[in-house]
Amino acid sequence: MALILDGVDGKVARRTGTSTPLGARFDMEVDAFLILVLSVYVSMAMGPWVLLIGGMRYVFVAAARVWPWLTAPLPPSTARKTVAALQGVLLLVAGAALLPHMVNVGVAALALGLLLWSFGRDVLWLWRTSRVETVPVAPEVRELVAG
Repeated sequence: MALILDGVDGKVARRTGTSTPLGARFDMEVDAFLILVLSVYVSMAMGPWVLLIGGMRYVFVAAARVWPWLTAPLPPSTARKTVAALQGVLLLVAGAALLPHMVNVGVAALALGLLLWSFGRDVLWLWRTSRVETVPVAPEVRELVAG
């Protein structure tokens, strides 16, 4: 139930005009922590590779300290939001052990695969856009363009 409500809270906040950048950031960090906790739980049955799912956000944050271009804002992405929402659901399914063990392993592997794709796509976009050179504009030209 909490995962379903988590998918709705942002929409409600935006529709009611109560969303803030701090609230969005807080929601994202709480979601990342929940995924970390779920991945620790699932890893006890499936092995340490599942910890990659929960640790990916924190590895990304650490990498941004080394490569500041990773801190640039990303364009909005429905795919990114969908993959993020699926992480909790897939880990919950895998951790519930309602399905045969190998199916649960496949569900967790799907979660990791989707997450690798999503992060890889974003990192590639950030890397490409950080390489775009800006041409310096002389003050006279800037003034002329400004009108």
